[in-house]
Parts: sequence; structure tokens; C-alpha cells
Amino acid sequence: MQISDDQNKALTTAGLNLIAQALTIYDSDLRLAVCNAPFQSMFDLPDALVTPGAPFEDTIRHLAQTGEYGEVTDVDAFVAERVEQARAFVPHYMERTRANGRTISVEGSPLPQGGWVTVYTDITTTKRQEALLRARSDALSDQVLSHAEQLAATNRQLEATVTALEEAKRQVTESEARTRLTTEMMPAHIAHVDENGHYIYSNRRLSSVMPGRPSNIMGLHIRKALGGAAYARIKPALTQAYAGEPAVVEFTHDASARRIRGAFTPDGRGGVYILSMDITEETQTRVALQQTLKREMASRMISGLAHDFSNLLTIILGMQSKLARLPQLPVQANELVEGTLAAARRGGALLSSIADVTEPRALRPTATDLAELLNELATLAAPTLPPKCELVVQNEAPEGMVLLDKGRVQDALLNLILNARDACGASGQIALTQRRVHDIWIEWVIADTGPGFSPSALERGVDPFFTTKGSEGSGLGLSMVYDMTKSAGGDLRLCNAPEGGAQITLRLPYRAAVPATTGLVLLVEDTTDIRAVVRDMLMDMGHSVIEATSADEATALIADLPDITLVLSDIQLTGEATGIDLAGRVGNSLPLLLMTSLPADHPLFLEAQTLAPVLRKPFDKSDLQSLITPLKATSL
Repeated sequence: MQISDDQNKALTTAGLNLIAQALTIYDSDLRLAVCNAPFQSMFDLPDALVTPGAPFEDTIRHLAQTGEYGEVTDVDAFVAERVEQARAFVPHYMERTRANGRTISVEGSPLPQGGWVTVYTDITTTKRQEALLRARSDALSDQVLSHAEQLAATNRQLEATVTALEEAKRQVTESEARTRLTTEMMPAHIAHVDENGHYIYSNRRLSSVMPGRPSNIMGLHIRKALGGAAYARIKPALTQAYAGEPAVVEFTHDASARRIRGAFTPDGRGGVYILSMDITEETQTRVALQQTLKREMASRMISGLAHDFSNLLTIILGMQSKLARLPQLPVQANELVEGTLAAARRGGALLSSIADVTEPRALRPTATDLAELLNELATLAAPTLPPKCELVVQNEAPEGMVLLDKGRVQDALLNLILNARDACGASGQIALTQRRVHDIWIEWVIADTGPGFSPSALERGVDPFFTTKGSEGSGLGLSMVYDMTKSAGGDLRLCNAPEGGAQITLRLPYRAAVPATTGLVLLVEDTTDIRAVVRDMLMDMGHSVIEATSADEATALIADLPDITLVLSDIQLTGEATGIDLAGRVGNSLPLLLMTSLPADHPLFLEAQTLAPVLRKPFDKSDLQSLITPLKATSL
């Protein structure tokens, strides 16, 4: 039967408590890791000072204040001296007479991973016997012999105890090392805080989950370690865990724009275990999938109605046209016929807009120069603005090529600018700012000097058919921008600026364009004919090509061939692993492109879009080249 870690810990603790000597183990941060029951009883310590994590400094201060070391005139100086000695710990053995008159021996030894183990033995009886022997050596020869035998037996017991302690120390040290190694390899921050919110354990991964925060947080309060803004977000969940109920919270870390999930679990002793993970990519994928499901539901509900409505409009148009051709029709009737025809044509245009909303449209990202995108957008928007309405464009994004569906992004931004124009009226200002938020998002902020959003617009602005323009608006423009944004794993936020006017923030995942290269390309495709065609395309572009048919074969080639500069892989491959699995293995070590014939609403296609650029089959050489940064761009 395999013994669990908890059972092993309980057995070790029970064994240590059976030892007559008092034993303590402190870690490199001078905090208690292990102690046995005789340690508490020997020095009459409160429970708080024998609980794992108790500071060595607090224990020394308690002993000094209770008279363990006799009269101490300056307790703070005495404690500071003992702490400094502990930080420079060396192997030692000493004997000390306590304030209560009993004598103890103290033997300490440092541990390889830091910290030390100390054994305390009450040798009062031994010392008394030695004094008695010295005083009555002539008269007590028989007693000396008997006591010498007793001492020999005691020494043998001590040797056995020391051996057991050494083995216990070795096992504890190895177990701690294994546990720390395991936790430090996990892509998450694992921590433990005490009842006061101070860290008593951390796997030193906080900075990898929340960039900019410290890694060495032992002893820090959680508010100081996380920062005020993040602490405010997790405080309700932490409070719930302190009350004995597990809690989970998700929030956006403002400094890095990452999405973080925190799980808080009570430890049963007043503290809380914490697991924090970066779920930015998971959130982007989830949002894209949710939007696809909404579109599928809308498509199923609307397509039938749209078909019938289209038939009705066709009948109306035909009958009105026939009516207009009747002889001797009154003038008033002609006006009514023209009005009816105009309304029917407007209904047809509305059906086309509905089709754009409900039918999935695959994103086709290409290598895009952000500065050029803004310049072209300003050129398109300027003629549509009134003379007294000013468009101010500001580019704060660094130079470089990124992967975007340029056409759809420009359509979305132009739609937002036109909405801002309508809000401003004959005069006003529209500001468009483009920036990169860390290496996670590309962000566009459109602000205007109009009256701002109404409460209903803030709540329902992205709903299809919702409009504040009356009969002049279809209510589909902003919903289509929202649909494009969510399908790409992005985010769209509506608010009113503090200084007045409406403000819309559009964010899309940032992905640098694959740099141009004429190096070695790894082509991963399990269909022979397709592999031959794509190989010819790559070679025509000046690349050398090596081929694989499965993710496992491709992984082996990447490990063996450091000259590979680009990976082009199909999503569906031979074997159990997919191109998505290969993308996870490659990570950021190599540029990677994916290709597929899956429909745009397939879950694998949506997940792939969150990991790498995706080429839809069939494609030609120009489609493939569009995803690779042009050579001229790399020399900028």
C-alpha cells in the first residue's frame, strides 16, 4: 500500500514526538519548519511559537522576556545578536544552565538547503552525578562503576537517537526539496498566507504571473506583494476564504493587462492557500467561442425569418411595380407606390446587413504596418466629416509589422469614427489613439466631444438593432464591430470620458508578423499532394524546406535541427497530437503559422486563431506571403 504525503508527515511527527530530546528545524528565512512536542514542553512555549512558520526572532524574544536566559537588560539588542548568530549559523555544541537551575546541552547543525536543525537534551541528572563523583570519589567506587555503566547505556541510547534524528532530517530535507522543485516548475503562483495575511510559503512565481511584482515575498503582507489595485480585486475572495469558504476570482492586472484567475482555499488553521494563474489566452479563446455560439444561435433563429421576409418583400416589390404601371392612376397613388417601394428596398438592405451579422466570416490576418493603417484610415474618414469637425489621430504604437485583418479593422474603426461624427453634429473633435499595451494587446481609443452615451446606450449599445438615431440608424454598425472584436479574441468597452463625451476602447490580441526569412522551413502536413504544393510555394519564395507528417516527428526535428527558422503546420495531422499541440510545444521559440480547411466556426479553428496566424485552405503563394513580414519592412 502506498503511503500518502499526509500519512508520511503524520508518521514522522509521531516519531519525533516519541524522542526524549527537544528538536527544531528552522529554514533559511529563520522560520520554524519542524519541531516536536518535547520542545514546547521543555521551554513552556505558546502554540503560536511551535506552529510552522513561526519566526525565530519571536521565539528568542519570548524566552528572554520569560527569564530563560536570566536577567537581560536590553531585550532588543539581545534578540538582534541571537538573530545575527543564526544567520551565520555554524555547527556547534554547548552546555547551558537555565534560569530554573536545570542544565541542557544544545547541539546544532546546518542543512544543505539552508536553515539548521538543533537538538536540546536535559543533562541535569548527568551533571549532578558528575559533581557527586568528584566529591566522593573514594567512597563511591561501586557507585561510580554502576553509574558509568548507566552512562554507557545512556550514551548508546543517545547515539541511536542521533542516528534516528539524522535520518529524519534527511527525509524531511529531501521531501521539502522535492516539493519546492515541483511547485517551482508549475506555470502558476502557489502560496500560503497566515491568518494575518503574511506569506509563509511561495514558489517564487508571482512575477511570472504578474510582471512587475517581486518574486521573493516571504514574510510580506499580501497587499504589499500584489499592489493596492490587485489586492482590492481579490480582497472579497480572500475574506471569504478566511471565513472558511473556498473562493475563485478573475480580474485584469492593470499593469500588464493580463487576465488572472485566483483560487483561495482555507487551510483549516486560520491561513489560506492561494493558486494564481495567467488565463489571458484562455479568456481570449473563451470569448471567441462564446461569440461564435451566439452567432450560430442568431443565425438559426433569423435565417428562417429572413427567408420568409425576403419572399414577402419580393411580392411587395412586384405588386407595387405592377400597380405603378396601371393607367389613370391618381397622382397621390404614385407617391404612395414610390414610398412603398423605397421601404421595401430598405428592408432588402436590412436583410443584407442581417446576413453579415449571422453568417460567420473568417478573419484573414496579414502583415500590417500600424502607422500605414492609421494614415489610410484618416484619408478615408476625413471627407465624411463636417468642415468644423476635427479628426485628431495619434500613433503611440512602436514601429513594426503585426498580424491583423486590415480590412475588417479599418471598417470597424471607420464605423466608430462615423458614430462619433453623428454624436458631435456640425462641430466638435474626434480623437483616435493607437497604442500597444505591453505585448498582449493592440488598443485603439476613439473619444469625441459629443454628449456621451446615455445609460441605455452604455447597457445595450452592442446589441443588434439597438440605435439612438431613430429611423436613420440600422442598429447593426456597433454590433458588427463588437462581433469582429470578440471573434478575434479581443475586447470592446464603452464609457463616458471624465471630461465629457463618449469613449470607446477596442483591443485585439497583439501578434508580431512572422519575420521574412530565406532559411529552413519545417512543413508539417500529412497529405502528400498538399505537402508537395505548399513545398513548391515555399521554395519559390526562396526557402529551404524540411517535411514532417505528425506533431511528434516535427518536435523531434525541431530538437535536432537548430537551423529551422519557421514552422508551417496543418491543424489536423497524423497521430493523436494536432497542430495546436505542436504550437504549444513550440511556444515562443520559433515563428509558427497554421493552416486548415476547417470552417471558421469550428472549435479547433477558433482555438488555433488564439495561438498563431491561420491560413484557410485553399490558398496561393500570395496568401502565404501576406502573413510574412515583407523584406523591406525588416530593414526599417
